[in-house]
Amino acid sequence: MISIEPCSSGQIDLLRSVSIDTFIDTFREQNTEENLQAYVDRAFDEEQLEKELAEPESAFYLIYMDGQLAGYLKLNWGDSQTEQMEHDHLEVERIYIRTIFKRKGLGRMLLDHAFEEARNKGKNTIWLGVWENNQDALYFYKKLGFFEAGKHVFQFGDEK
Repeated sequence: MISIEPCSSGQIDLLRSVSIDTFIDTFREQNTEENLQAYVDRAFDEEQLEKELAEPESAFYLIYMDGQLAGYLKLNWGDSQTEQMEHDHLEVERIYIRTIFKRKGLGRMLLDHAFEEARNKGKNTIWLGVWENNQDALYFYKKLGFFEAGKHVFQFGDEK
């Protein structure tokens, strides 16, 4: 059984744990330990996640498979988007799936949830950023109809 549930501030430890686990698993092989740790310390700090959870134009959704936390989705709209976009846009900032749950359709379910949220909020465009070296993600998004519309710099430790 699969369920998608809004994440609340009382679940900050779960959110932090799944964020760190999935990020390190996904990017460990292509990056230095120092850059990984610097990013994790900054992006998934408890205080930072609490701030993101409290943002009224952002939402986190946890996905469970057979009662186990498998990953999550983070959406932004309005002024919370990580790039200046129109207000009819919705950003998928994160789709993180734990390694043991990958290739089970959960990413697609989270993206479908994002499409539904966009419709509910009256948003006409969904956009996201993906690292050009994350081939699995690039293939996944392209298969679902996303296309490259631009580039932006993502600071990762001492690398751009």
